[in-house]
Amino acid sequence: MAILYKQCLEKYGSDYQIQQEILAGRLFKLEKGVYSEKKYESAMVVVSVKYPKAVFTMDSAFYHYNLTDTIPEKYHLATAKNTRQIRDSRVVQKFENSDTLYLGAENVEFDGETIVMYNRERMLLELLRNKNKLPFDYYKEILGNYRHILYELDTQLIQDYLPQFPKSNMISQALQLEVF
Repeated sequence: MAILYKQCLEKYGSDYQIQQEILAGRLFKLEKGVYSEKKYESAMVVVSVKYPKAVFTMDSAFYHYNLTDTIPEKYHLATAKNTRQIRDSRVVQKFENSDTLYLGAENVEFDGETIVMYNRERMLLELLRNKNKLPFDYYKEILGNYRHILYELDTQLIQDYLPQFPKSNMISQALQLEVF
């Protein structure tokens, strides 16, 4: 399990003890401020630990849910609007209103760890919200895959989420025309 330096201090008591654990091979420094008892951790898990208040979204979530076969080049994270900018070359940050940031966020199992990611219903709304920002072929691929799993989705959940977003009428119209 990947943990932050602060959690290492709580667990081992001091920086000296952390260094002793590293020398003994029971703890590994994955990158600055991130440690693990496993020698290798997925980069997605490391990003999740490093930014605990962020939620995986867009390309990262679409790929995780098998809605696209395009492997994302970067990890897409949603954070609150008042959050500092993430200066990590692996991350694309999307600022979200604080009242909708955790709407549809779920703990998801990934590589034996738990990460926070939007559910498929929220991601359908994100797809429609960001339609004009995505390449047309990419959008159509994901939309087509959503049509294949339409009966697995919780449509009531989608209807509950919808009014909480800006431009909900536009999203609702796109849902009716392109999805249902």
